[in-house]
Amino acid sequence: MLANHAKLMKFFSTAEEVVGRKKLQKMIYILKKCDIPFDEKYEFHFYGPYSEELTLRIEELCNLGFIDETKEKKSNYYQYRYKMTESGEDFLEHSQVDLPPLDAMIDTMKEKSSRFLELVSTMLYFDDLSKEEIEEKVQVVKKAQKYQQDDMDEAWEFIASLQKSIH
Repeated sequence: MLANHAKLMKFFSTAEEVVGRKKLQKMIYILKKCDIPFDEKYEFHFYGPYSEELTLRIEELCNLGFIDETKEKKSNYYQYRYKMTESGEDFLEHSQVDLPPLDAMIDTMKEKSSRFLELVSTMLYFDDLSKEEIEEKVQVVKKAQKYQQDDMDEAWEFIASLQKSIH
């Protein structure tokens, strides 16, 4: 059980801070799709791939005092910030978790908007389809996002660069 928590702590150790629940969900999913061994199960949800397991693990890590969750009021919604605490660093020091280097991938994803990561993760969710079928599927399931071909092209380049950086 704690091995999965330790993997998430390793992620936070590298990321330093993640702003937004949706962004956090998408970053872990994208890493998982790049063969980083995260074990959370994902289903397709309103904002693309979503893991209830990940939500529960993050909540547990917050309750244990390993992750600090800060809730900020924005104009018409709340935004959450996640950061590892000193207790979390101590926990990680005593765990035997081993993940490939994630720094470059995490830094690259942190620079992107959650809207963009939602597109990338949705495309990866349907990776059993052809490129054309994926693009058509995105236009159906993400109609409200109004993704343009430029967005798709940027997402394909992003996916290729992530996969290249891991292999």
